[in-house]
Amino acid sequence: MGFLVVLAGFLSYPFFAQFPATRDFPWANFLLFGLGGILLLVSLVRAFGKPQLYRGKIFSPILAVLSVLVFGFFSYLIFYQLRQVPGSTGAPRVGQKAPEFTLPDQNDKQVSLAELLSSPVSSASTAKANGVLLIFYRGFW
Repeated sequence: MGFLVVLAGFLSYPFFAQFPATRDFPWANFLLFGLGGILLLVSLVRAFGKPQLYRGKIFSPILAVLSVLVFGFFSYLIFYQLRQVPGSTGAPRVGQKAPEFTLPDQNDKQVSLAELLSSPVSSASTAKANGVLLIFYRGFW
C-alpha cells in the first residue's frame, strides 16, 4: 500500500501543478510521499518483526527501495532539473522601454502596450497613462 501511495505522489504532480497553492512548491506531493514512507516503514517492521506471520520479507524491501528511487527521482526533478531555466538576456531592464506587445489578459482579451498607454487612467478622468507596470512571473512548471 505504501508503494502505491508513493507512486500516486509521483504521478499526481501534473494535477497539483494546476493550482497556485501547490504550483510553486509541491507540498501535497511530499505529503503523499511521507504517508507512503510511513506505510512502507510499517510494512518493513511487520515483515521482519513477525516473519512467521507476515511472509513479506522479499516484497517489502524491494518496494521500499523502489519507493526511495521514485522519491529521489521526483526530488531531482523538482529541486534541480526544473530550476535550470536559463536566464533571459533579451528581457527589458528596470526603467527600460518595453518592446511593443500584444498578449491576452486574464479574460483572454487581447491587450497591446499601445492600447494601455492610450486609454484613460479611469472612467472618470481623461488623463492618459504615463506608464505601464509589467509583472513577470518566472514559471518552471
